[in-house]
Amino acid sequence: MTIHKEGYTSIALTVLLIFIVNAFAHYYFADNTLVLWIIYIFSFALFVIILQFFRSPRRITILNDHHVVCPADGKVVVIEETEETEYFKDRRLQVSIFMSPVNVHINRNPVSGIVQYFKYHPGKYLAAWNPKSSTDNERTTVVVENKLGISVLFRQIAGALARRIVWYVKEGDEVVQGRQFGFIKFGSRVDVFLPLGSKVNVNLGDMVKGGITVLATV
Repeated sequence: MTIHKEGYTSIALTVLLIFIVNAFAHYYFADNTLVLWIIYIFSFALFVIILQFFRSPRRITILNDHHVVCPADGKVVVIEETEETEYFKDRRLQVSIFMSPVNVHINRNPVSGIVQYFKYHPGKYLAAWNPKSSTDNERTTVVVENKLGISVLFRQIAGALARRIVWYVKEGDEVVQGRQFGFIKFGSRVDVFLPLGSKVNVNLGDMVKGGITVLATV
């Protein structure tokens, strides 16, 4: 288990905050053992929470051009046919994964291929489970076409707590299934839009793992 590069600054700031809080505690509550222990426990819990949030587990993805692997760890909250209005402008099968603050927040390419489209959209910070978050929240949209000519759209969506979306791809890039394409901090959602007729291999409420779980067969 390693720590993701996106966590270095946050972890350093957390350590600094803990140091300052503990220094003040020792100055003002030097004789109050109970208060000091409460602060120690709070400091330790905060450090562990931040540390585990930025964990970067090693994942081995079995490459398959007929498979769409899960782009994120989390819970399947949407499986439905819907109108995709940004790029395809037609009916697609949408599968959405909600990432809680305790999940690994690395985002991984669901398919291998060439990035045909990328766009960043500034926006709101509605709760990630709100249906309007897909169109109103801060988000990115990526479309990758694989060597079979199948295009898959996936979208990073900021949530109420997630105020920073990071991406590592641009149009024209060649990406590999299961490799990292981005990161979202502190709770969020990822939508995947599949061609109609795709066989979805997960159910609502399933817990899935990025780069491991086969979301669908196309």
